[in-house]
Amino acid sequence: GELLMEEHLSPRKLKALTGVDDLQRVKALEMRVDTREISLGNFGVHLPNLRELKLNNSLLVSVRDLGTSLSHLCVLWMTCCGLSDLDGISSCSSLKELYIAYNNISELSQLIWLDHLEVLDLEGNNIEDIDQMQYLRFCCKLSHLTVVGNLICLKPNAESAEEPDYNYRVEVKKLIPHLKYLDKIPASQT
Repeated sequence: GELLMEEHLSPRKLKALTGVDDLQRVKALEMRVDTREISLGNFGVHLPNLRELKLNNSLLVSVRDLGTSLSHLCVLWMTCCGLSDLDGISSCSSLKELYIAYNNISELSQLIWLDHLEVLDLEGNNIEDIDQMQYLRFCCKLSHLTVVGNLICLKPNAESAEEPDYNYRVEVKKLIPHLKYLDKIPASQT
């Protein structure tokens, strides 16, 4: 046969991927993509009721690759996707849960736009400065945070020596006083 080459995630491709003809019925989608090879385009336009998107083990050059039409998305998984920054995450303004463990993220300022964020998994990233946690104070509904596996768990920043009295849990709680759970343990426990 005929070889069909498309550079983006078209409605036809989405129908084949989801197995439904009416894309308005799709509330959750799981897929692996390599945005170096295929553009996602603004695929969210075709999935107006999408609430959960799982892209674990994909290769995403940037969060911007998701487009700007996922404003109704509530849960986003992008674990092990090679992300180095969160530029563009503000277009997912309804996010309640964001799972971005095992990427290369070091800077969190883009998260201040996520007013509804309740759960954030940052395990195993490159957060080297405890001051990055200050941006999360603006996520006033944030109750569950995972940061284990980041340098900030050992010392306050990359330049400082390890201090025996340093306790990242105490420092994170100071910066995000409304946090309820840190690394799956009540935040009040130090």
